[in-house]
Amino acid sequence: MKKILVVDDERDTVRLTKKILEDDDFEVIPSYDGKEALEIIEQKYNDIDLILLDIMMPEKSGFSVLEDLKNDDRFKNIPVICFTIKNFNEDIQKAKKLGACGYLVKPFSGNQLITYVKNKLNPN
Repeated sequence: MKKILVVDDERDTVRLTKKILEDDDFEVIPSYDGKEALEIIEQKYNDIDLILLDIMMPEKSGFSVLEDLKNDDRFKNIPVICFTIKNFNEDIQKAKKLGACGYLVKPFSGNQLITYVKNKLNPN
C-alpha cells in the first residue's frame, strides 16, 4: 500500500483528500502545517511514497518545505505534488524549479486527484 503525506492547513481539505485517497487503497498521513510535515518526513521518510503539499500555509510555506526537502539528500527523491488554489504561471514555474513533480489546482475532483497521483507514482 502506497503512503501519501497530505499537508494542508485547511483541515477540511486534508479530511476530503484523505477520504478520496483511502477509498482508492492509499494510506494517508495527515499534516496541518509545514513544520509538522518536515517532522513527520524526518521520522518516516522511508515510508512515504509521495507528498501532496499545499503552498499557502502559516509559519512555513509549501515552497519553503519543498526547498528544504529537495536540498536534503535523504528526501530529495520523494515525489512532491503541490496542490493549491494559486493558479498563476509564476507559482507553477516556481514549484517546478524547486523540484515539484506536479502541480494540482484546487478545487479538483476525486477522479482528477486519483488519476494525477497514480500517474506520478507510476510514470510509465
